[in-house]
Amino acid sequence: MEQLKHECGVALIRLRKPLEYYVEKYGTPRYALNKLYLLMQKQHNRGQEGAGIACVSLEVQAGEEFMFRERKEGKNAIAELFSSVGEQMTACRDVARRVSTVAVPFTGECYMGHLRYSTTGRSGLTYVHPHLRRSNYRKNTLALCGNFNLTNGDEVFAHLKSLGQHPRRTSDTTILLEQLGYSLDKNEGDTQAVLRECMPMWDGGFVLCGMTGKGEMFAARDPWGIRTAFWYSDDEVVVVASERPAIQTIMNVNIESIKEINPGESLFISASGEATCQTIITSDNIMPCSFERIYFSRGSDRDIYRERKELGRAVVPQILAAIDYDLENSVFSFIPNTAEVAFMGMIEGLNDYLDKEKCKAIEMLDSKDTLSISKIISRRVRTEKVAIKDIKLRTFISEIGERNELANHVYDITYNSIRPDIDNLVVIDDSIVRGTTLRQSIITILARLRPRKLIIVSSAPQIRYPDFYGIDMSNIGDLIAFRAALKMTDKKVIEEICRKCTSQQSKPKEEMVNYVSDIYKPFSDLEISRKIAELVTPEDVHCPVEIIFQSRESLAQICRNHSGDWYFTGNYPTQGGVKQLNNALIFPFEG
Repeated sequence: MEQLKHECGVALIRLRKPLEYYVEKYGTPRYALNKLYLLMQKQHNRGQEGAGIACVSLEVQAGEEFMFRERKEGKNAIAELFSSVGEQMTACRDVARRVSTVAVPFTGECYMGHLRYSTTGRSGLTYVHPHLRRSNYRKNTLALCGNFNLTNGDEVFAHLKSLGQHPRRTSDTTILLEQLGYSLDKNEGDTQAVLRECMPMWDGGFVLCGMTGKGEMFAARDPWGIRTAFWYSDDEVVVVASERPAIQTIMNVNIESIKEINPGESLFISASGEATCQTIITSDNIMPCSFERIYFSRGSDRDIYRERKELGRAVVPQILAAIDYDLENSVFSFIPNTAEVAFMGMIEGLNDYLDKEKCKAIEMLDSKDTLSISKIISRRVRTEKVAIKDIKLRTFISEIGERNELANHVYDITYNSIRPDIDNLVVIDDSIVRGTTLRQSIITILARLRPRKLIIVSSAPQIRYPDFYGIDMSNIGDLIAFRAALKMTDKKVIEEICRKCTSQQSKPKEEMVNYVSDIYKPFSDLEISRKIAELVTPEDVHCPVEIIFQSRESLAQICRNHSGDWYFTGNYPTQGGVKQLNNALIFPFEG
């Protein structure tokens, strides 16, 4: 699996009692800060390029800072961030013992944290959240962070220009900060009025979190439910996070006490600490991202764990056909580390099949003696840990920007784990996106074991369309399924599809049609899979290679509450996605 970046992870904490309460009960003024640190660490999978936090203190006097922010870049950003904050708190607390009016940084009631993955190519501390918009009025001072990607940033930018504004950057975050800030001034700090005015203009996937200097906080989710967010409250705290298990673990609460922010809702936390969810905007097209279930979210969530096992089980019929039902001479494994749960489901499905075969074999015995029955019962599905991921090497490669020869050694293999030229080798992965890791690394090293046949299984369907809602696969030309279909398509057909897409450029996005799907229509899933296998198999690999994908129908049945499958089907939840799809096809072909 190529490492996919996913923008991003959020965490909010609001204390509902005076700071002295937490010092007395928990023995530290850093109770909320410690919880924020743990929430961010538990969601580290969602962003490893940078991290930032913001804090509001409600008790400071005029003349003292009331909103604090710290940001860091790099894979160790969380540790460096909280180390820096701790040093600032310690240094200032020593001064505060002598001068009672000095505010201690990052000691307050309101906290907001963010983990960043860049999916737009922009990097640097400038783009690390939270972003601030300062004002001498506490109610109009805004800190903003989010897990989002707009598909109509150009439209919002044009709206700001029409108001006489001059945004200094064109990034989504800057645009939203200026739009929300303008509305905050106009609505005198009323965050509910602000979101009701601004949210209807946004096309894309988002969980947007904000905090004002007055102590009001919000977490707003897009009306299509593309991105996810959960919250928990008791008499001491209100907590928000991108993933449910993070709250479960850090707050030590059961799953039933955690609520999801529904599509189109915003959780509002008042200056007094009261939390309420309100519907801001509705949509009939609810399509939560299924990639959250397949890959992005940590598998420790109860429902995601079950679904990933079912995804592994669902590909068993295709696997059995590929090995000609020869379990005795087949070894099963997985690509570490995210495919392990799907692997467990696959093995359960294979064992169910084998158990039925054992029963049939016993029924057919002429003489049901103990030895014959024991021989049948002893048959097992053979599993091995064939591939081992070298995390340090992957980090080294990403740091120096090299590929090819170095990337070929990201995975190690367990030698002698299969019988050369006798055993089939079946290896499951969570998804196949670009195919580069398969060709440059995985297939090459697995072929060294000399399997009779090598079968790569994807627990996700063929990824045929780019994503524009916060996953770093917006370049359609990178997708191996698209490249496979392109190889089989006549040049004149491609030119005609491009002409249709180009002819839509002057139309409103609401009138645009997905013509890219015409590239796939002449071919069956099996034909595309075979062409993918051909493209990802290096010239020096001589064993047969087959690629098996999850069916779209099985995915829809297993992840029935997360129907966002546009990367597999081209069925985008918003018209902004179709507009971006046109651009994704036209720009490469027109140079």
